[in-house]
Amino acid sequence: MHPASLTKGYGGNPPSGRSVSPPRTGPFYCPHPGGGSKPHGRTPSPRPGPARVGFAFGDRHTEIPDRHPDRARPRPSAEPGPRLSDPYGGADNHVNLRDKLRGLLVRLYARRVEGHLDHAQVPKHIGVIMDGNRRWAKASGSTTVHGHRAGAEKIEEFLGWCSETDVEVVTLWLLSTDNFDRPQEELGPLLGIIEDVVRTLAADGRWRVHHVGNPDLLPSPMQNALKEAEESTAGIDGILVNVAIGYGGRQEIADAVRSMLLDAQDKGTPMEDLAEAVDVDMIGRHLYTGAQPDPDLVIRTSGEQRLSGFMLWQTAHSEYYFCEVFWPAFRKVDFLRAMRDYAARHRRYGG
Repeated sequence: MHPASLTKGYGGNPPSGRSVSPPRTGPFYCPHPGGGSKPHGRTPSPRPGPARVGFAFGDRHTEIPDRHPDRARPRPSAEPGPRLSDPYGGADNHVNLRDKLRGLLVRLYARRVEGHLDHAQVPKHIGVIMDGNRRWAKASGSTTVHGHRAGAEKIEEFLGWCSETDVEVVTLWLLSTDNFDRPQEELGPLLGIIEDVVRTLAADGRWRVHHVGNPDLLPSPMQNALKEAEESTAGIDGILVNVAIGYGGRQEIADAVRSMLLDAQDKGTPMEDLAEAVDVDMIGRHLYTGAQPDPDLVIRTSGEQRLSGFMLWQTAHSEYYFCEVFWPAFRKVDFLRAMRDYAARHRRYGG
């Protein structure tokens, strides 16, 4: 469909960055499901207002709000009891039609964004702070464990999007050193879910798995799963997936300095010579990520705007993208927005 036809009834292109109400005419106008005019002398049940949508037009765009059903407050379930009759099919039919229309528009919008994405400008290394599992579960009236499981199920889908856009390295922060302070009734199931994620990624056969974090902090089953995943995927020529488990940015730098000192001791290097030789590159070689490229882009979901200690050394020149959506509700259109935003930035590296 030509973009110009989508603006019919808007009076031209909608202002950038704002949501607008759908037109009362044109291809996306939705009359009453029953068609025609309202029956004489009958008043239908009240209906929700029309969905608010948006599209991209050239260099200007109107974003589709992130307040989709998974992110916003869940709709309450219907209470038993008498319901008012609706001559036009009922409120549920209206809601279903609205949701279907919205889903169609989101897919069209995502396809348009993807079609304009320059793959030469996409980040080669993406770091992801997957935040919001518990809040997503609370908003949906579910349990914390269910929220963590939903977040785990999103990972393979996300990696598939990265493959489609030629991303080479992805670092997923699955468990921080601070997370060990959580109650055991949450931490135990969470560790089991993360172990399942590691084994699933290794069994998929498309990605090379690498652990970043302090293995000494992890239980033996998790250590074994990580070791087996790294060994079984070492020869795979696909996206390098860093699974940050038992990871903390300060802990990584401390471990890097410790590793550097022990290495110098093994080689018999005098402390004075080591002090003279220490530079940024030497410390960088002893980080968990070793010789990997630094992240070009860091995405954090749930609306929080902080790093929380994620890859403190490697992200000195990284770009950041903060998304309002909780991680389990993160969609391809959200991913493509991050890619588009990154491609539009001009990285100067302090120059």
